[in-house]
Amino acid sequence: MKSHRWFRMLKFLPFVVLFVALFGFVVMALWNWLMPALFGLKVLGYWQALGLVILCRILFGGRASIGGHGPWRHRMMERCERMTPEERERFRQGFYGRWGRVPPPDSKPAE
Repeated sequence: MKSHRWFRMLKFLPFVVLFVALFGFVVMALWNWLMPALFGLKVLGYWQALGLVILCRILFGGRASIGGHGPWRHRMMERCERMTPEERERFRQGFYGRWGRVPPPDSKPAE
């Protein structure tokens, strides 16, 4: 079973490498297009741009999660499942009321 997992991960490795390379190129192109003209900064090479991406990831990125959802989502779903329907509705009203928005209508028909 573990060998199957490794095989699946190895299948995606070329895509990850391609994505990182492409992302470094995009950062280099955007930097060289905007920053020298706007702020008089020096032009970056490819490896400098990739290093800048890594530095920004370390400083501002935090921890990566697949699908854009952090570990909080799983805990929140567990809490929501343990709530009674009244508690869930009170939570939704408070959440949307705090932001000044109207909650979306329930998908369940009213009885």
